[in-house]
Amino acid sequence: MFGLSLLAVFLILAAQYESWSLPFSVLLGTPIAVFGAFAALWLRRLDNDVFAQIGLVMLIGLAAKNAILIVEFAKDEYEKGESIVEASLNAARLRLRPILLTAFAFILGVVPLVRAKGAGAVSRQILGTGVMGGMLAATFIAIFIIPVSFYVVERLRGGREEEAEKQPPPVEREPPAVAGASRS
Repeated sequence: MFGLSLLAVFLILAAQYESWSLPFSVLLGTPIAVFGAFAALWLRRLDNDVFAQIGLVMLIGLAAKNAILIVEFAKDEYEKGESIVEASLNAARLRLRPILLTAFAFILGVVPLVRAKGAGAVSRQILGTGVMGGMLAATFIAIFIIPVSFYVVERLRGGREEEAEKQPPPVEREPPAVAGASRS
């Protein structure tokens, strides 16, 4: 099920970016979110059951959403002529606030699931704990990894900077002498 959800996200991103390599910079943040989910479940000593699996599928989409905010802006800046490094840094800097606001709104939204009591509370606790742990990890760790992965993917793909390094600098030539010009 996870492979299918990753494949679906990859194909959608490949169609959106019109690139087979750029979706990798988005999807490299999802393992961090999955690690955060499993770490939170382990810390609370909860099981990895069907509710945790549903939370992980949802988490893949949420972690990809945060990465898309950074990669989309970095791609636009890079296409406008910025260097790969500057585009990555500007995207991370300018998209940090929207990512933090949406992530914390979601994290605070699942607090009732994490603290659930009563009949069926364990299933809600498992779902909420997994999603909350994954979003915390995706928010605090992946926001540093995504710009780096964009840089690496663009460099491996063969960005403008490599092309500029391979080409020799232009040779400046003196204009030809005009016939009949005075020689002093």
